[in-house]
Amino acid sequence: MMHGGGKSDSAIVAVKPTNKAGRPAAESVEPRAEAKGNADQQSMRRAQDRESVSQALERIRQAARQRKKERFTTLLHHISTEQLRTAFFELKRSAAPGVDGRRWQDYGADLESNLAELHDRVQRGAYRALPSQRRYIPKSDGRQRPLAVAAIEDKIVQRAAAAVLNAIYEEDFLGFSYGFRPKRSQHDALDALIVGITSTSVNWILDADIRSFFDSVDQSWLVRFVEHRIGDKRIIRLIRKWLKAGILEDGVVTVSENGTGQGSVISPLLANVYLHYCFDLWAERWRRREATGNVIIVRFADDIVVGFEHESDARRFWEAMRERLQEFSLTLHPDKTRLIEFGRYAVANRKQRGLGKPETFTFLGFTLLCGQSRKGHFLLKRKSRCDRMRVKLQKIKQELRRRMHQPIPEQGKWLKRVVTGYFAYHAVPTNSHALIAFHYHVTDLWRRSLRRRSQKDRTTWKRITRLVNDWLPKPVILHPWPNQRFAVRHPRWEPSARIGLARICAGGAQQ
Repeated sequence: MMHGGGKSDSAIVAVKPTNKAGRPAAESVEPRAEAKGNADQQSMRRAQDRESVSQALERIRQAARQRKKERFTTLLHHISTEQLRTAFFELKRSAAPGVDGRRWQDYGADLESNLAELHDRVQRGAYRALPSQRRYIPKSDGRQRPLAVAAIEDKIVQRAAAAVLNAIYEEDFLGFSYGFRPKRSQHDALDALIVGITSTSVNWILDADIRSFFDSVDQSWLVRFVEHRIGDKRIIRLIRKWLKAGILEDGVVTVSENGTGQGSVISPLLANVYLHYCFDLWAERWRRREATGNVIIVRFADDIVVGFEHESDARRFWEAMRERLQEFSLTLHPDKTRLIEFGRYAVANRKQRGLGKPETFTFLGFTLLCGQSRKGHFLLKRKSRCDRMRVKLQKIKQELRRRMHQPIPEQGKWLKRVVTGYFAYHAVPTNSHALIAFHYHVTDLWRRSLRRRSQKDRTTWKRITRLVNDWLPKPVILHPWPNQRFAVRHPRWEPSARIGLARICAGGAQQ
């Protein structure tokens, strides 16, 4: 087990400084004769920044790839002015402000001066993290999800640091980890899971839920895990500052020994580092050494699904996983963690024992269930979660009431964006019924909203159908079948590719 934190200083890596790392922020006094010229200069500067930053990160990646067990002792200089500027432009412009009250546009009004001053404070250790602002967003089950909204400068430095650290950890993270990683998405995780279940002997699914993960992370363990690879004490000091900055709620700042502040820019990376050491490495070792049959693993942040060929393996893994997580202050939710019979042979096996249909489970916004194709073959089906669809429709209903007296073209443009965004995620094979239902309900909500504008309104279904045809996208499947996209993302040309396919599907591309 990875208890020690790997603090040996015998292996030290000093990464070459970034290009132009010490360049003064002279751009702040450039002439501003013409707006067009300024736009061209800013665009050119951003392009140069991306090139400079990309080259520096590539050198870090190469060093991390070549020396897997060595620690990086000089990293802070990579948080250059160029890196900070790139981080700033990657932030969401409409994000809520933190305790400083400064929005993206406010900070960008005097960007070069602000970045030069921020870079100076970071490099000489004078940078101080502000408490995060506590905000809540509703969950599909009616509860509130707490988020930590950082100040604008904390977001910038965190994103810059995350880019540097990602260059290292992307060479370490395992293939079955998908959450909040570059060039990996929810659909990549779903593809890996579906291909694993449909192409291997998976008969049991462990749907694991870690209770309040982001609030339960032990910060001391987290720092020890980071120190496995990061020997630059200044980077460690930055991470400690963010962890100890606290949360501001109702005028009171609360500082805890646990948690990473869900919603902050650096939090997803730190969460992946924590789970990499306390779960991923252990689960991969358990799969190789303890399992008697096929095992597939897919993890997206703290959502974990493990498939097993044998029930005995599943129950042993479940118990061992519970004990393993407890060592690092994490617990499995007793009501949400389930072991179900699921897979290609689940229907037949349960029918022989006189049982009903296999249970379903949810993953990343979809309900997964055992079904059949038109030819009678096993088909793993996905459909949008009903509870989340209801929440989405309720939000649309409320917004339509607010927009009730807007011109129809404005309402149509807004609804088009909403429906297009929903379909972009949910328009997967086997989910056509849910898409049609969503499209119908949005149409009905729009019709009712228009009828409320006046007692004499005569918006009929014939008229609303014409409006919908003019403005809303049709409910059609947009995503390819999982096995097709998975084969493109993770090509396997070696002769033994079809041997041990479970290993490949379990983790996607093993770097």
